[in-house]
Amino acid sequence: MRMDELKQFGIIPVHFDTLMSVLCKYKSPKDKVLRLIKNGSIIRIKKGMFVVSSKIHNLPLSTELIANHLYSPSYLSFESALSFYGIIPERVYSIKSATLKRRKSFSNQLGNFEYIQMDSSYFSIGLRNEIVNSNYAFMIASPEKALCDLILVTKGLRLQSTKAVNTFLEEDIRADFTLLEKMNWNIVMQSAEATTKRKKELLYLCKLFLK
Repeated sequence: MRMDELKQFGIIPVHFDTLMSVLCKYKSPKDKVLRLIKNGSIIRIKKGMFVVSSKIHNLPLSTELIANHLYSPSYLSFESALSFYGIIPERVYSIKSATLKRRKSFSNQLGNFEYIQMDSSYFSIGLRNEIVNSNYAFMIASPEKALCDLILVTKGLRLQSTKAVNTFLEEDIRADFTLLEKMNWNIVMQSAEATTKRKKELLYLCKLFLK
């Protein structure tokens, strides 16, 4: 198989049927797929979905892009998005996304991918298409939406005052306040209006920065 046949896919995840359309000239296309996996030319990221290895196209793979494709509709969020923006200092080992579907997780050689269900009325607020080097794009929560998402799903979190919110931001997630102060707090207000879950907590978050 010529490597340019695989290179055409770049770093975009591909479905099994798409691979079959390229490998149909082989006597046993399914066996060819298994050989490509074994020699590291392609990586199986879930049943029926693959990504071409960096050793074929010499491009770094994007876990953010892969996360979008593994389970859709979804967008990168929570600690993963906050880390991407540099708002929290910790390196995130599980790639977390929000989805409209039921909660699900995947593990493959590229990492652990977790998906948390969010309400449909709230889902589409504050999203952006992050374009990387004019080569590809992935869907990610804005910093404001990622912070709202994190507050909504953190178990046992009680933020009953602006002081409690400040403590959560400063001590629990060690957020960079210089970046928080640059946020579009209208997105947080829209998020608060669109959800019944922890609405007061999101309003206290706004109050902390809009005083």
